Amino acid sequence: MRPDDARAALISASGLDLQPGSVCGIGETEFALSAGGPQLVLLAPKEPALLAGFEGRTSAHRGKVLLEGPTSARNAAALRGRLPWLRPRTLGLGASAGLGDRLGLATVGHVRAVRAVGGGISPIFAQQSIREMERTNRTPQDVLDDATWGVFAEGWTAGFGADADHLKTFEHVDDCVAAGYSFFTFDPGEYVDDRAEAADASMLRTSFDGLPWEDLEDRPEDLRRRYLGERFDAEGHEVRFDEITLSQAAVKYGRAVSHAARLYRHLAAAMGDGDFEVEVSVDETESPTTHAQHLYVARELGRLGVRFVSLAPRYVGRFEKGVDYIGDVSDFEADLAVHAAIARTVLPDGPYKLSLHSGSDKFSIYPAFVRQTRGVAHLKTAGTSYLEALRVAAALDADLFREVYVFARERYVEDRVSYHVSAETGHAPAPDGMADAESPDLLEQFDAREILHVTFGSVLGEARFRKRLFGLLRDHPEHYAASLEAHFTKHLEPFTTKGSA
Repeated sequence: MRPDDARAALISASGLDLQPGSVCGIGETEFALSAGGPQLVLLAPKEPALLAGFEGRTSAHRGKVLLEGPTSARNAAALRGRLPWLRPRTLGLGASAGLGDRLGLATVGHVRAVRAVGGGISPIFAQQSIREMERTNRTPQDVLDDATWGVFAEGWTAGFGADADHLKTFEHVDDCVAAGYSFFTFDPGEYVDDRAEAADASMLRTSFDGLPWEDLEDRPEDLRRRYLGERFDAEGHEVRFDEITLSQAAVKYGRAVSHAARLYRHLAAAMGDGDFEVEVSVDETESPTTHAQHLYVARELGRLGVRFVSLAPRYVGRFEKGVDYIGDVSDFEADLAVHAAIARTVLPDGPYKLSLHSGSDKFSIYPAFVRQTRGVAHLKTAGTSYLEALRVAAALDADLFREVYVFARERYVEDRVSYHVSAETGHAPAPDGMADAESPDLLEQFDAREILHVTFGSVLGEARFRKRLFGLLRDHPEHYAASLEAHFTKHLEPFTTKGSA
């Protein structure tokens, strides 16, 4: 049935105002979301199997059954069972972007941004780290279900991924497998030993000897045999190891490699024959990943059987939350060129993507990143969508925005601890006497922007803010969607086929 026919049938049956992009049909069954509420609307023949799994109020209409139900977890699961384009899938080596959503209301705007840039980039619409889920009182299932309803509302049928982000434990892996994720980001950062960079020869030797060799399925002499004296050529860039370089790489990353392998094997067993992709992230560390360390991590993961589609090293420069890259862009590109060459050449079974974490708002380096990776790249964003929600508040409810800002300044010293940020409350504009028209300007000021970014958990944990902010966004969904579309179009264009041409 054509969408227009389905829409006409549903409107006739339900008498509701339907969201146009959501209307679709499978066989003789039509599906849509109502504009108010919203709620799921389904019109199907009188066959029990067609309504299996759905919940809601049913009524008869011209020989069919009309179901009107909530946007619940049960209905989201049933909808994914009937509409294959709502099930997360793997994305492969093409350019991709993770579009984090801390509120569960951003997917509509994200979809519109992906549409606006015209292809060439595969989206991940369900993405939130376990740390952020805990701070926003959400579950992996909540994140996936919210994305499902947004994708359904906009009629996006080109496929998308779901990223179980920054996984550290078997329990978190299991929760995300059960929810239906397709992309799993392992974060073994707590096993990275940054002290290796400054360790003297004696300390380095002791740490090297104390590595978990059994877990690594390796021996010191075998590791040395594989690397010392070998010349690794990455498209003309030569990477060599001496005793110190190899020891630093192994001490810094050996335990992280071992933990990532444990997570991978647990995931593979849990997924069985299911299709999935893995990213390994070592970006949240104090010191950059050298080219030799990158090569070590990739080769050792491969040796242990970890099949990963992307890797997130710690690049040179500073990648702070919600602001542009801090550092020399030409130095970044020169260093990245070697990382990209390693990613294309180091593994015998093919290249992998380089991933840009804390990637939101890093506009100055997007062209270099795409250029050097040749588009085999993944961009990961998160809190910038929350900042766009605050932009809506600044425009439509300046009192709410000012109250959030005052509270964020009070919470910043404590909330900043788990983030790499350099903002200072003393450098952020004081809220006293600020005119309503000046409120949006705070989102362009470096210190204020970071303060607002990293205090999201505290803000959303306050009922007085949460209720008003969610109410505002739900009352003005088009305002929020338009703000997101404009903001993310700037992020995505450099990564598309036309943007990288």
